Amino acid sequence: MGKPDAALPKPPPTLGVKARALLRARFGEEVYGSWFHLMEFESFDGRTVRASLPTKFLQNWIQSHYADALLECCRAEFAGAERLDVVVREYGGARAAAGSAASAHGHAKPAGHTDAARPAPRPAGSVAPPARTSVNGFEGSPLDPKYTFESFVEGKANRIALAVATQTAHTVLDEHRQFNPLFLHSAVGLGKTHLLHAIAWETRRRHPRAQVLYLTAERFRYQFVEAVRSQDAMAFKEKFRAIDILLIDDLEFMQGEKTEQEFEHIINALLDGGKQVVVASARPPGQLDRLNDRMRSRMQRGLITEIGEFDEELRLEILARRVQEKRTIDPAFELSGPVLKLLADRLTENGRELEGAINRLYLTWQLTHAPITIELVESIIRDLVLGNEPRRIKVEDILRVVSRHFAVSKADILSDRRHRSVVRPRQIGMYLAKQLTSRSLPEIGRRFGNRDHTTVLHAIRKIDREMGDNPHLKEEIEELKRQLNR
Repeated sequence: MGKPDAALPKPPPTLGVKARALLRARFGEEVYGSWFHLMEFESFDGRTVRASLPTKFLQNWIQSHYADALLECCRAEFAGAERLDVVVREYGGARAAAGSAASAHGHAKPAGHTDAARPAPRPAGSVAPPARTSVNGFEGSPLDPKYTFESFVEGKANRIALAVATQTAHTVLDEHRQFNPLFLHSAVGLGKTHLLHAIAWETRRRHPRAQVLYLTAERFRYQFVEAVRSQDAMAFKEKFRAIDILLIDDLEFMQGEKTEQEFEHIINALLDGGKQVVVASARPPGQLDRLNDRMRSRMQRGLITEIGEFDEELRLEILARRVQEKRTIDPAFELSGPVLKLLADRLTENGRELEGAINRLYLTWQLTHAPITIELVESIIRDLVLGNEPRRIKVEDILRVVSRHFAVSKADILSDRRHRSVVRPRQIGMYLAKQLTSRSLPEIGRRFGNRDHTTVLHAIRKIDREMGDNPHLKEEIEELKRQLNR
């Protein structure tokens, strides 16, 4: 691979647009966002496509895993392309290091720091490279440079969670902390991970010497299993002793009896030692079956905060913020008020859905530069915006309506209680979820207290069979459907 050439002229902003579109279509938004989003197409001399990335890590990964596919996508745009030259680009003469979040102006990091304290300001059109926290050689999960407190959009649904997350980042090294452990929970895509990343970035900014480690539950499990295989379990535990703040994401995916026991020991040791612990999960501690009673009690001693569903006002604010972020790249991009209102009305699941819609519209605008009209929105994101169909019913809606109808709490429906007064509404809720949503049986099981898909199937068959013999039950189910469709 060639070396960066600072003398090359600045590439036109449209270079690589078609190649990017093909990469998105081929690999999907998640893979594209992880590996190709930071790539810049710099030049094409008739034979060689030159592209750059901000870190050596990304360069090596793409060369190892996607080189052939990337060249194939480039050939669709750059006729005659024979080879691909992927380089690490330079900012102001200083090469960005792998995992670094140093600024695009070449500012050096303090000696001994392995990752940046915070994503630094970057030129319009560029994105800070991913980074990882690291303690005693133990490498954490990737931190997204976009996920800061500044980029978090505040509303009624998340105001308390944002406030306590901010205070937690400010008081990591204080002797007396108000929120320890801090437990954030919500449905998918409402901002838990964003807040965990923001706490990590802000802690490093305010306390450069603080030892910060961010891990997904899956990565914790993987690292522990590897330590056991290499007979290094004691060293694994020792690595956590120096931590000032541990942030664990997706706790509901912590699996394996030994892994759960080791996690419990580490959390207890950190809390007993006065270290800060922050945990995020799709459900509160009381609804996590994998937590034993001791661990559940320990988590409940701290602060448990839920991020609620977004109202229309917050959805509009999120959409407007995401449009503004695109405008820092290209000021000519804009969406009208009616288009934003349409998106806010129809896309009610979560923030990822809203961001995905803006990404699609921006990509379409890049390719066509045609005005984004309501009609165009309807056709472009038809799978997200279904203008002529009834409003989309969510599992959360079903839980709320069933809970109210049968005068039983949502917590009871999601619990392990086997009393008929709870089991019956639970089974009806599962039946409605299968009838009225696109969720799979395993997904429904997870949303109804992390139950196995066979339990869901049994409930659906039972209610379906009884409806044939019980007109009252059939009428009751129809009434619940009417309530959900209002």
